[in-house]
Amino acid sequence: MFLPAEIIPLLAHFAPAFTRLTYQKVVVLVVGTLLTKGRRTVTAALRTMGLGQEAGWGKYHHVLNRTAWSGLQVSQVLLVLIVTTFVAVGEVVTIAVDETLERRWGPKIRQRGHWRDSLASSQRRHVSTSGLRWLVLAVVINVPWTPYALALPFLSVLLTTPKVSAKLGKRHKTVAQITGQIVCWLRRRLPGRPLQLVGDGSYAVIALGLRCRTQAVTLIAPLRLDARLFEPPLRPVAKPRGRPPVVGGRLPNLAAVATQPTTHWQRSLVPWYAGTTTLMDWTTGTALWYTTGTTPLPIRWVVVRDPTGKRPSRAFFATEPHHSAPAIIGVFIKRWPLEVTFEEGRARVPFGRGIETQRQWSEPAIARTGRPLGPALFGLFSLVVLIAHALYPDGQIPVPQTAWYPKTHVSFHDLLALVRRRLWLHSLFQTDALSPDLRLITTAQVEHLLSALCY
Repeated sequence: MFLPAEIIPLLAHFAPAFTRLTYQKVVVLVVGTLLTKGRRTVTAALRTMGLGQEAGWGKYHHVLNRTAWSGLQVSQVLLVLIVTTFVAVGEVVTIAVDETLERRWGPKIRQRGHWRDSLASSQRRHVSTSGLRWLVLAVVINVPWTPYALALPFLSVLLTTPKVSAKLGKRHKTVAQITGQIVCWLRRRLPGRPLQLVGDGSYAVIALGLRCRTQAVTLIAPLRLDARLFEPPLRPVAKPRGRPPVVGGRLPNLAAVATQPTTHWQRSLVPWYAGTTTLMDWTTGTALWYTTGTTPLPIRWVVVRDPTGKRPSRAFFATEPHHSAPAIIGVFIKRWPLEVTFEEGRARVPFGRGIETQRQWSEPAIARTGRPLGPALFGLFSLVVLIAHALYPDGQIPVPQTAWYPKTHVSFHDLLALVRRRLWLHSLFQTDALSPDLRLITTAQVEHLLSALCY
């Protein structure tokens, strides 16, 4: 396959995870999925690559449902590649974590369960949907071609409900327990790197915070206004009888702190959504977050309120007590790019009509389409950004303009179009040696291009 010189070394990082023949098929599937418009399936990718008459087309399906390779190893390669490319040495690696629902039906999909559909539900209405729920982790980066932060996914883990776990004969693990295991994996894969993990209220769990502290990872998440916070225990002069206390006196609830007239508030500009800043009042302090039967978790809490009164008061915490309050607020805002990535994945990140178009039902295929280099889910989002950076290492990506829509920065849709353009030019239109302005194309290549455009 004729690929641009900038893309070959990028994809070569993933070669050690596969055998030589499997890697060749993986490259075909990845490039074909990037180029295909419409529903992305294995056969659609083969047709786009001009392999519609391939006799051994079934072997490309085997890459997902039979061939032995480790999706976790591919995740590691993608993680290290993202960090070394976009995060300078010594800078903090910010990792956002969240769940997303892939709506799936079918009696052969044993891992599917009924989950709350966040898109269809509201505060007054609960809607559940059959599907697969994925725990997605992404590295949050800043790039020169857009003022907005990007969340590049590198790992997807399939979650199951307690009922499904019992049916599969497996011990059920909560979201916090699985995330704690991933935190240990992250520390082993990024030794010496300062890490911070940011999530929503599902990750505000004492056990997860303790696991993050043991792994030197800072956890930042929302904190309930009625969380049980305590002072540190006093050191007695004489040794008392019985077990020494683990916490001191109970502190007021943060809900009371937010309404007390004696609370000392500070007002400053803090980072906010869409790359902006906003004026907010905040107050902060340190405490031990404790529930009976657990080890106390030292945290720094922050209560934020809107001076205009339009937004409700909220609280956040960090497992690093020395963090400043504006820094905690700014880091928590970094989880929003992952929501944008989910929306881009459903809209256009090349999975046809979104990530829910996959039709595999075998368990290996389902697990691998959640992995980065499988031709599904969110790994290709990161791969497109990496390819665009390889094509334009100086960050000067041309901004496409139209008469009706002047643009100031490059969107992901533009990146995908640039990558597709470069792949098509190098696969079909080769420059004539005698006349560099002349592009040579054969009749077979014309039919190949027309097939990709029309089907």
